[in-house]
Amino acid sequence: MALFEFDASSAPQTNTDFEPLPAGTYTATVTGCEVKQTKAGDGQYLRVEYTISGPSGAGRKVWSNYNVRNPNPKAEEIGRSALAELCRAVGKARLGDTDELVGCAVSIKVKVREAANGYEASNEVKGHRAIDGAAPPPVATSSTPAAPKKAAPPWAKK
Repeated sequence: MALFEFDASSAPQTNTDFEPLPAGTYTATVTGCEVKQTKAGDGQYLRVEYTISGPSGAGRKVWSNYNVRNPNPKAEEIGRSALAELCRAVGKARLGDTDELVGCAVSIKVKVREAANGYEASNEVKGHRAIDGAAPPPVATSSTPAAPKKAAPPWAKK
């Protein structure tokens, strides 16, 4: 046993509301991102953690899973499409490391998934876009400049 003193009355009270956020559009920051194996072990998904900054629900967290490798082609297509939408919203054309998303601010559309199959109601991220009022950051697609077009030879008709 170790002596340990702690006075909870001196600590700030935190929001302990576990109800899902109301459906709507929120400003959020990606605060976590990791590649995980599917339960069956035959695929991978990217688990992204978002921390809400406004307009309400500041400090609340929502998560989204993006299938990147899945035996079901439709599930993989949906996951990759949603991940591409997130990447475009934060100006990333390519990812070499999941940490490249951490710290990126984005506007997310949140829906409420109704309680079902023994699970409580929860939030679901259904869309991404650049923060309102700001153009999405430029997406760099290549580090090498495009080759200049060749001029038409003098004998070519115009």
